[in-house]
Amino acid sequence: MDMDASEVSIEVKSTEPTERKGECTSEELNVLNEAVDTLYERRDQWVTLPLGDKIALLQQVHHLILEGAQAQVDDAMKAKGLPLDSPLASEDWLSGPYANGRVVGTLITALQSLLSDDHTGVTHRDARLLPNGQVAVTVFPKSLTDRILLFGFHGEVRLLPGVGLDDWEERTARVYRHPPERGKVALVLGAGNVASIGLLDMIHKLYLEAQVCILKFNPVNEYLEPHYRKILAPLIDEGYVRLTRGGAKVGEFLCQHPQIEEIHITGSSHTHDLIVYGAGEDGALRKAKDEPICDKRITSELGNVSPVIIVPGSWTERELRFHAANIATMMYNNSGFNCNAARVIITQRDWPQRRALLDAIRDHLSRLDARPAYYPGAKDRLARFVDSHDGAEMIRTHGIDKVEGAIPVGLIVEVDSANEEHLCFQEEAFCALAATTSLDASDVPSFLREATRFANDVVWGTLNATILIDPRTAQTHMQALEKSIDELHYGSVCVNHWPALSYGLGGTTWGAYPGHTPQDIRSGIGVVHNTFLIEDVEKTVIRGPFVVWPKPPWFMSHKRSTKLAKVLLETTRGLTPVNVAKLAYHALQG
Repeated sequence: MDMDASEVSIEVKSTEPTERKGECTSEELNVLNEAVDTLYERRDQWVTLPLGDKIALLQQVHHLILEGAQAQVDDAMKAKGLPLDSPLASEDWLSGPYANGRVVGTLITALQSLLSDDHTGVTHRDARLLPNGQVAVTVFPKSLTDRILLFGFHGEVRLLPGVGLDDWEERTARVYRHPPERGKVALVLGAGNVASIGLLDMIHKLYLEAQVCILKFNPVNEYLEPHYRKILAPLIDEGYVRLTRGGAKVGEFLCQHPQIEEIHITGSSHTHDLIVYGAGEDGALRKAKDEPICDKRITSELGNVSPVIIVPGSWTERELRFHAANIATMMYNNSGFNCNAARVIITQRDWPQRRALLDAIRDHLSRLDARPAYYPGAKDRLARFVDSHDGAEMIRTHGIDKVEGAIPVGLIVEVDSANEEHLCFQEEAFCALAATTSLDASDVPSFLREATRFANDVVWGTLNATILIDPRTAQTHMQALEKSIDELHYGSVCVNHWPALSYGLGGTTWGAYPGHTPQDIRSGIGVVHNTFLIEDVEKTVIRGPFVVWPKPPWFMSHKRSTKLAKVLLETTRGLTPVNVAKLAYHALQG
């Protein structure tokens, strides 16, 4: 997500050219209008374009993602103030080209299946009825590649209550089975943090909603524009996609453009409210009355104060070390500029190993390489959160004194869970910072009940949540665990691992828990990355082994993660004996 709420302000109401300060110049308006005009003219052709032709265009895009990967990551390193040979490059390989290649590749496979077999790769054989009456559709693993890459992991998409086992399948790929009568032009407002967000949001609008798109880059990562221009050239050349740079004046003009009918934003709830209701006191008043200045359909992903629920058990030393690295990675990946970064670590107050886990997290963070905090405002946000609590700590990462622009990791220890309005529970820090809190509970079932209530009713947002539970405790308290998973009001619930998996696997959906409105937007409306084109999504649930060996490639302590990430990108073309051998070699060396 993107925390820069100032990027889009809603002050321009007219599309007439103007030279006034703070508004687009006549030349800029002409360029923008020409781009939107082209999309408007091509919108119906995109709807009626044969599916085989759409797949062929997407295959070209997939090829170009892989072809331009090295150059894109090199520019990401420069933009983030890191040397090109930094081991941290693995993050951008995984969250940039690999995420793009993985999601686009799974979508191609699904669409090819739809064309040849009249289904997207999930059928009644993949569905089951849960004890609570909901339908769950297995979306991972679906191939030999899936089983090799993440052995022992399982992902399912749960459907809304009321959807039956007999009717969900016929509703998949509805946009192709019952295409709209006319096309639409959509504006995608790109995020400023993770490189794959803007491209994948746009692919979603094109292929799952039949809308041609203009993507506006966030100024923080405008370095992506020439790379996306090459990657998306097949779609740009046909007039189905346009790209633009620019700040607030471009964003406000496009939001109000009469030919743009829908908007998708990955950002903050503050930015969403600026678009819908406007700024300042007038905007707050309009929001209170639900009198929008922009009444277009807006889908969104707007962040989260991501909870990590630690279920009490008797963990081995190996398990403690593994999950210290797991949580530290959730906190410090991309300097904490992730909407799925760990923000609130929830434990049972009397758990004997609570202190040992916290000490192990501290130790692991201190050993990670220092890095510049490239996203604007990070230092001030960190200071504000640290000042909010007497138990705040500043953990100095390895070599921090030698890295210009580096800031410590914030750890806000033991925030009183009764203080439900505390800043750490109510606002996403959007830097490398997490808080810890603890709950009174007499046993595992009562802790899971209380932790679920706390995550749902106190912690802000509904995007993603994590549960860490050892297999012995899970076996003993299976019913309580399943009830917690059922009742967590989050769009992604991951057991034992980082919900970034839900973002990047393809097929596993990414977005807020359903039910939000423009007046109460919280983590947003709608899902993306839904490559099996499943309708009526409630949430994605991913489960993985409590301890994984070899070490997962996304762990920040992985010694060969960049080399491994490059091979993972190759697997999005298909699995071969050569890249299986490479994967095994680099994984075992990590």
